[in-house]
Amino acid sequence: MASIKEFQVTFDCAEPERVARFWCEVLGYVVPPPPAGFASWDDFNRSQSPEDQDSWFACSDPTGVGPRLFFQRVPEGKVVKNRVHLDVRVGTGLVGEERLATLEAECARLVALGAVRVRLLRADGVNESCIVMQDVEGNEFCLD
Repeated sequence: MASIKEFQVTFDCAEPERVARFWCEVLGYVVPPPPAGFASWDDFNRSQSPEDQDSWFACSDPTGVGPRLFFQRVPEGKVVKNRVHLDVRVGTGLVGEERLATLEAECARLVALGAVRVRLLRADGVNESCIVMQDVEGNEFCLD
């Protein structure tokens, strides 16, 4: 059986473009060019039926290494904890106070973008410290 070489991560959300642009800022991702024949994503959006307008948005890693992120509008709101979440790896290889300082600096940057800090999980001898956060629509993720 062949192994899968590529995948995308899909988010259910209320405002796909808003959430996508947040994650672009978090990860350094970019919005791809609009579909052929359209000068902008706004032009493409206006060409859609009213029920399809603003129904999805996507972003990608400009290096082509990370997965594509796809954001789709769903009618229901978020009511429980995510079963899957992203770990944003900003402290890889760092320990102790150096790791905490790096996590705190990135946390402050993301809070300014609209994220919410939930709690700091301190190193426990097995796991290093991380900060649990929420994106602009309340989806949990960790600064790790």
